[in-house]
Amino acid sequence: MADVLQLRKSGFNALITLNRPERLNALNADLREALNQAAAEVREDDEIRVVILTGAGRGFCSGADVGGPLPDRGSIPSQNERLDDMGWVGEMATNIYQLGKPVIAVVNGVAAGAGMSLALACDMRVGSADSRFKTVFAERGLSPDSGMSYFLPRIVGYSRAADLIFTSRDVYGEEAYRLGLLDRLTAPEQAMDTALEVAASIAALPPMAIRSGKRVLQQNQDADFHNALRNEMFGLSFARKSPGDQKEQRAAFQEKRKPVFTGT
Repeated sequence: MADVLQLRKSGFNALITLNRPERLNALNADLREALNQAAAEVREDDEIRVVILTGAGRGFCSGADVGGPLPDRGSIPSQNERLDDMGWVGEMATNIYQLGKPVIAVVNGVAAGAGMSLALACDMRVGSADSRFKTVFAERGLSPDSGMSYFLPRIVGYSRAADLIFTSRDVYGEEAYRLGLLDRLTAPEQAMDTALEVAASIAALPPMAIRSGKRVLQQNQDADFHNALRNEMFGLSFARKSPGDQKEQRAAFQEKRKPVFTGT
């Protein structure tokens, strides 16, 4: 994992850095596998409350590595691979979207194709005037994959998603912020610090409440009103499964101090 991806844990945060800067962090088989492994690791680590995802060098992720070596067509895929109708693009989108904890993308430079989808799969995105989003699929004779057709219209609306997918035009930082592709717009040198500040504010809150809140938000993207209310009630029951944090909240209020939540 160390060669193509770096995973660093600090306090309540995990920083995942795509590390193929010479290829603008294009997704080859090794990087995809390393990313899936990192997502699985931080998902199961109760000490980690927020994940930050970024790319090394001057790009976030330029998408699939179409310039790399061709796969060996003579090898026989495993049975699981043959039965999987979503392929690696579906696996990657699922692993990030369903990670279960808030994921913040720091979009340094280009996020194109599957790399743009990867950024959209995150809960929030921080960037600057140097950030550049590009759907790119139409230029390559393809339709969107890796979750883009799901995430993009939910973030910017149908007609704007159609514009970006049909034209494959570049969207830079300020316009990306106006469209909602970026949630924080900073100076380039401040993007990571801003993401860390946001992560700290999230990590200071009860982790079960945050995780339950993420689950409810995702469930209710496509729910009708009645089922949305039901999902909220189920979410409350999960959020309350931290009696220690409930007690700490009450004690901190009475003692007029900031609470310290442990997730217990």
